[in-house]
Amino acid sequence: MPQPHYTLYCMADLPKWLFLIGIIFILGAGAAWLAIRFGFHGLPGDIIIRRRRFSLFFPVVSCLVLSALATLIIWLFNWWMRR
Repeated sequence: MPQPHYTLYCMADLPKWLFLIGIIFILGAGAAWLAIRFGFHGLPGDIIIRRRRFSLFFPVVSCLVLSALATLIIWLFNWWMRR
C-alpha cells in the first residue's frame, strides 16, 4: 500500500497544526476588527432589522462570500498537497 505524501493524522504533527489553526483564527479576528474599524458593516443583501428595543443582523450575503472563499482556499490547499 503506497504511503501518502503527507499525513495529517500523525500525533507528532498535532501541535504544529493546532498552532497553525490558532494563527489563522487570530489573523481572521484581526482582519474582522480592521474591517469594522474602517467602516465595513456588511454587504448589500445582509438582513438588518432595527426596532426600538431590538436589532437583528443576519449576514446572508457575507456568509455566502466567506463560504465561497473558504471553499476556494481548502480546494487550493488540497490541490497543492496532492501535487
